[in-house]
Amino acid sequence: MNKHIHELVIEGSDYVVTLRRHFRAFPELGGQEFETQKKIIAELTAMGLNPRSAAGTGVIAEIKGGRQGKTVAIRADIDALPIQDEIDQPYRSRNAGRCHACGHDGHTAVLLGIAKVFSTIKEELPGTIRLLFQPSEEKFPGGAIAMIADGAVESVDAVIGAHLWQPFAVGTLGLTYGPMMASPDNFTITIKGSGGHGSMPHQTIDPLYVGAQIVLALKTITGNLVNANELAVLSLGVFNAGDTFNIIPDSATLKGTVRTFAQSTRETIFAAIDRMCSGICAAAGATYVLDCYYGYPPVINNPEVARVVAKSGEAVLGKTAVFEMSPTMVAEDFSYYQQQVPGCFMFIGVGNKDKGIVYPHHHPKFDMDESGFSHGVEIMVVSALNLLQA
Repeated sequence: MNKHIHELVIEGSDYVVTLRRHFRAFPELGGQEFETQKKIIAELTAMGLNPRSAAGTGVIAEIKGGRQGKTVAIRADIDALPIQDEIDQPYRSRNAGRCHACGHDGHTAVLLGIAKVFSTIKEELPGTIRLLFQPSEEKFPGGAIAMIADGAVESVDAVIGAHLWQPFAVGTLGLTYGPMMASPDNFTITIKGSGGHGSMPHQTIDPLYVGAQIVLALKTITGNLVNANELAVLSLGVFNAGDTFNIIPDSATLKGTVRTFAQSTRETIFAAIDRMCSGICAAAGATYVLDCYYGYPPVINNPEVARVVAKSGEAVLGKTAVFEMSPTMVAEDFSYYQQQVPGCFMFIGVGNKDKGIVYPHHHPKFDMDESGFSHGVEIMVVSALNLLQA
């Protein structure tokens, strides 16, 4: 069977690359993937499937095997980013200010390639494959919740998903057997002081000075208040205060992100942020408002499903090409599926320095080594088959 699958994957490799280039050329933002949805439905219908719309601009389709058995879902995200494409390729985005700079064009094409393989061998399948083309992964609160509400994982025994990953060399597969990707929370601190002329600071409550103290205090949290055995990140990305060199402003704004894997760690950090803001502002006579925004849950792989995926990857790429990676602090709403059924998320290498494919995700010159797409198709086809029989 695996030899036949490999032949089908190679046979369909041009199909996948062509589709990827189409989606790269015509990217659409989350919730606006109307033409992408039409294209996906047309391709699946041509394979003899009966796809249906879901989550507004998403698609769900099933491939029922010749024998009854388990159901395995495979998910791909389909939305693009609000970035101007700067790639020097014929498949450069034709939609101004829109770009598949994260690789979702490849994810969509790979899942269609998977659909093509399974459609060909469906009579041999001991169960059902459910295909999930999800919108709005890049746009909080994400599209996974709406997909689930539309029945994405109903009666599903396992779910798998992948990110085509530029930091990993083409021909490699990275995953974890537990925590994989963090919760992406963020916060805004608005400090209220009392402005005035810079020559008379004694008549003011300087929110810029208060904000600077808060910045320094917050940077101590992960080092001093979080258990050293817990992964956590607190980073600040915005500090806005004033617009004139000799005027002390009335207010200052700080914005940052918190990345964690455990709810207890998340609570510890946000409680510390509030406590530090309270103490520093009280000492200076300022006031503050702390707004917290909680993002996706962490992606935590099911160990049993991950082991099946790892073994499948080894069968496709070779044992030395599959490795247990360190958890990453970026985020993914694939976690919502994992809250419903056992699942595994994986990173499939598409980086290649020799080809100049070195720009990171979300960069306007981001690209992928397209030879990695066939690896993605084959790894997930073999993984799904093995999960049907697990």
